[in-house]
Amino acid sequence: MSLAATTEPALDAKRSAALFSVLAAACVTLLKLLTGLLTGSLGMLSEAAHSGIDVIAATITYFSVQLSDRPADASHTYGHGKVESLSAAIEAILMLGSAIWILTASIDRIVTREHLALAFSVWPFVVLLLSIAVDLTRSSRLQAVARQYNSDALEADALHFRTDIWSSSAVFLGLAATYAGRYWHIPSLELADPIAAIIVAFVILYVTWQLARRTIDALTDATPSEIQSQTRDLAADLAAIPGVLSVNRVRTRRAGSSYFADVTLGMPRNLTFQRSEQITLAATEAVQRHLPGADVVVHSIPTASLAESVHDRIRAVAARSNLAIHDVTVQEYNHQLHVEQHLEVPESMTLRDAHALVTQLEADISREVPEVASILTHIESEPATIERPESLEPDRQLEVRLRRVAQAFPEILDIHEVFVTRLNNRIQVSCHATLPDDLPMSEVHATISALEDAFKQDCPEVTRLFIHPEPATDNRR
Repeated sequence: MSLAATTEPALDAKRSAALFSVLAAACVTLLKLLTGLLTGSLGMLSEAAHSGIDVIAATITYFSVQLSDRPADASHTYGHGKVESLSAAIEAILMLGSAIWILTASIDRIVTREHLALAFSVWPFVVLLLSIAVDLTRSSRLQAVARQYNSDALEADALHFRTDIWSSSAVFLGLAATYAGRYWHIPSLELADPIAAIIVAFVILYVTWQLARRTIDALTDATPSEIQSQTRDLAADLAAIPGVLSVNRVRTRRAGSSYFADVTLGMPRNLTFQRSEQITLAATEAVQRHLPGADVVVHSIPTASLAESVHDRIRAVAARSNLAIHDVTVQEYNHQLHVEQHLEVPESMTLRDAHALVTQLEADISREVPEVASILTHIESEPATIERPESLEPDRQLEVRLRRVAQAFPEILDIHEVFVTRLNNRIQVSCHATLPDDLPMSEVHATISALEDAFKQDCPEVTRLFIHPEPATDNRR
């Protein structure tokens, strides 16, 4: 079920079940009260009190169900689901009060031996059998709707009516024993009616404890019992998601029919935002397989993985400071690592500020990657304006010379889309190069670099050569 808003059929089902409960409880209570007054049976009066509380509880349930299904708003950003738990708490208090009253009255009759004589009538038995039939019907209906829509309030109502069946049965036996004692002149059986009332009180206390424990758990955000047994499986499902390094925390709670989950996962710190979002969606789906419709929040903790290379660790330090480095090379000599890297800074930044930035970056790298003995950073300015070239027309002579140089490399099958850009006495050449489909990228990079070096030697006036490598089967994109 969606957490955003309860569907209209769900609302109708819950309201209908709650309203039927109110009407049924009111009719049964009236019958029990009249019969108890006519016969003087404490068992019947205690049953009437129990059912009367059910009427109040069912009414509270009816209104709480309507309120709890309202969508979240500015003052209740998590929705109104806890109204159902509050309703269940009120019902538990009412049930406790009725149990105490019944126990007090029953013990008083046993001690004082007053009002033990009952006027015989067949109506109490008829009323009790009718009450059991009604309670059985409405408890089954309420339980089905409560389970379908995960409603605390309806679950509490169903629990009440199940206790009514047992308490009505106890009163039925108590009345039968009392009338039998009177008929066969067995004085001790006169206590059967108040004893039956005591049994009813203890049944109410037991059910009240069950309801109170469940309600307290909901109000104090305890982990729902239905998810406690699945916590290990849920953690395993989250850990199995590619890219998740650790499952640091899984917290769940329930408000009415809505579930909320808070998950904290360790992810590689060099992930892109797009990949991080993909992992977050996968984690949300994993939680919702265990808690359908749950509102899931996933927190990610950037974590250094065991598979990180020195290059990855250096780039991670720069990324943490939102700095763009490239052309990172790591060399080892004399059993020590030496790093060279290029850092791009805004062209408007002063040398003093740029040098301070580099000094801080190198200090951070040395602290996090202690095996690095020295760092040399080349500072480059990153243009902040869009350049306007003097000409974008292909230069035929440079193109011919480029193709001639490329012929020395058998891996290069074709050179096409050659363009020459002349800007402020600088010449830049760009082109597309076709290479075999199955050529490893290491050889592709070596070939492209060798072509760049050879072309610059043949045409020293060219400041930069940009080459876009393409496979032979798809060399027009």
